[in-house]
Amino acid sequence: MSERDTIIITGGAGFIGANFVRFMLAHSDASLVIVDKLTYAGHLENIQDLFSLQRVQFVEADIADKTRINRLFQDVKPSMVINFAAESHVDRSIDDPRPFVDTNIVGTFVLLETARHYLESVSSEARSHFRFLHVSTDEVYGSLGASGRFSEDTPYAPNSPYAASKAGADHLVRAYFHTYGVPTITTNCSNNYGPYQFPEKLIPLVLLNALEGKPLPIYGKGENIRDWLYVEDHCEGLLLVLRKGCPGEKYNLGGTNERTNLQTVQTICESLERCCPAARNPTMSRQGRTEYQQLITFVPDRPGHDRRYAIDPSKMTRELGWRPQHDFEGGVTLTVQWYVEHQDWCQAVLDKNYARERLGLSGSA
Repeated sequence: MSERDTIIITGGAGFIGANFVRFMLAHSDASLVIVDKLTYAGHLENIQDLFSLQRVQFVEADIADKTRINRLFQDVKPSMVINFAAESHVDRSIDDPRPFVDTNIVGTFVLLETARHYLESVSSEARSHFRFLHVSTDEVYGSLGASGRFSEDTPYAPNSPYAASKAGADHLVRAYFHTYGVPTITTNCSNNYGPYQFPEKLIPLVLLNALEGKPLPIYGKGENIRDWLYVEDHCEGLLLVLRKGCPGEKYNLGGTNERTNLQTVQTICESLERCCPAARNPTMSRQGRTEYQQLITFVPDRPGHDRRYAIDPSKMTRELGWRPQHDFEGGVTLTVQWYVEHQDWCQAVLDKNYARERLGLSGSA
């Protein structure tokens, strides 16, 4: 990947997208065109410090806007497209599925159609170099039992509107390779965590609530299991896929860090105790509490809550040489430190339209 490459990164002001932009700036010479609609989870605060760099361009746009996206391709003439843009919170998809269909399915379709027609106008060399990398989720596979892991051949069985919309997008990406020859690649990852994650997701929500002495909500009995992947490890894997991945293929990226939701919250609390002991937290003291784990509260489960996710990343290891570098405890420590040191960022993004209230209740009986 050289300075001649221009890469469109959709959703580049969101959590994984912003981390990937920073990773690319550190590990490549490519020019980056960040495209984001700037919804509740996409924030200029995530990337604004990068705008002074000559090889970074920001475009505020909806990927479902056909005219706008076509003009963008003609203007920047991308050599690669990486699609992070997505509505991604399961609870929000339960409350209102429509935006998930609009962005995740229609938006991906518009990007694919634009790429297909764009490639008809470029040289054969440019076409062979072009890549369309679609970043997806393990939730498209549905729920696992007590054993086994998702592989690239696992049948799709989505159980939430969010998962169904991502599954539909994945199928479109596959179809555009087989039908039109667009050089697409799909990746499916396990639960990411790390800096810049919007505090509606479990890890940042829990650690911010803990610091403020607020309840730490856990669905059901906290027995649902997730496989956690530190976001920088994910970014490293995506860059490998761009450089070495085979068009038409899909690759699963997992952290091999399975934890129940209760274990996850307990690990966050333990990490917080090391850097910001509850015994020295004035809010906790006023409540007569001495440990963050005393804030754990079990709440009614959400509808269609998948029991267990676990990714088998052996194809990524075998074919591309990728392995995650962070274990869960180490990654959580880094994440907690970042949020503690960036509470101004937390306040700025939360002030817009989210007060850490419970979402996803409209599907309940």
